[in-house]
Amino acid sequence: MRSRLWARCSQLLPREAGLCARKLSAFAAAAAPRHGLWFPALPATSGSLSGASMGLLQLPAPGHGTFCRWGSQFNVPPSAQFVARPVGVCSMMKLPVQASAEGLDAAFVGVPLDMGTSNRPGARFGPRQIRAESAMVRRYNGSTGAAPFDSLQVADVGDVNVNLYNLPDSCRLIRESYQKIVASGCVPLTLGGDHTITYPILQAVAEKHGPVGLVHVDAHTDTGDRALGEKIYHGTPFRRCVEEGLLDCSRVVQIGIRGSSYDPDPYKYCRDQGFRVVPAEECWSKSLVPLMAEVRKQMGDKPVYISFDIDGLDPAYAPGTGTPEIAGLTPAQALEIIRGCKGLNIVGCDLVEVAPMYDVSGNTALLAANLLFEMLCVLPGVKTM
Repeated sequence: MRSRLWARCSQLLPREAGLCARKLSAFAAAAAPRHGLWFPALPATSGSLSGASMGLLQLPAPGHGTFCRWGSQFNVPPSAQFVARPVGVCSMMKLPVQASAEGLDAAFVGVPLDMGTSNRPGARFGPRQIRAESAMVRRYNGSTGAAPFDSLQVADVGDVNVNLYNLPDSCRLIRESYQKIVASGCVPLTLGGDHTITYPILQAVAEKHGPVGLVHVDAHTDTGDRALGEKIYHGTPFRRCVEEGLLDCSRVVQIGIRGSSYDPDPYKYCRDQGFRVVPAEECWSKSLVPLMAEVRKQMGDKPVYISFDIDGLDPAYAPGTGTPEIAGLTPAQALEIIRGCKGLNIVGCDLVEVAPMYDVSGNTALLAANLLFEMLCVLPGVKTM
């Protein structure tokens, strides 16, 4: 293991250390065993970000690392029985990192943006922390029997290179990046980022699939019109989506909505559009399996997008977020919602609003990583054991 670590470290040395780097590489090659251990491709250095203007950070193409597929034709998360969890590049579930979504059935994508937050910032660090905590997530879903890594080709395609000084430009970069991902036939699973990012993502998704159904888990409806004179922030994405015809409003359900409001009838806009709003009070102390049976019937076989704001959960379970509201959903109910989406024509998912600094335990990001895995497990084409 030490020799392999030296080999990877040698790739991080400056060019001036070329002789030393070559010696380290030669030593590692001589000492390496014949069996292939998994290494994700290393991120590009600061001098090789030629693709930054395209939105996605350009990472090495497949083949620049040694990918062990553990006897599978698909990319597979390495087992902690063979590779220590702290070892390797911090990718989602320690999957291979590649430069684009070409050749993938599904891809984890980070969008480290929190310029649209109205209260506590910090969601820009969500993708990084979710990836770190995802080292605890394993290959199979023991509860549902789902085997996504025996069914789909999955990788981490890095982060969208957002513009932290210009929110509209960030939305453009996100939209253009997702247009490429969706055009390749890949289903994006997004690590946010604040909820603003769902608006440009849905612009790209609807461009290919037409108006989509929406399963939206949140404490807030995010259908405001403007704040401080601005029409784009994390409280407005779904109103902007309605205005642009990105949503099939008869197939939109919002679950876990709660909290105080500025209006006497805060859900009027949603209901006027035809959304189904399920307040948190209707979810307390009960299973959501019956609700999800109704949701599946409502969604039918047309394209569906899942957007999950971590503040849909009670802050006792997910304190690491920017706009927490008391009396929310439980993690078990979150699993019922996502698992209840099995069989739907899911064309994209996101998990947003994780702000790690407000939860030093890391549990909010760990919960987010598990929910993203559950989303992967319900994608079309995933087999069960």
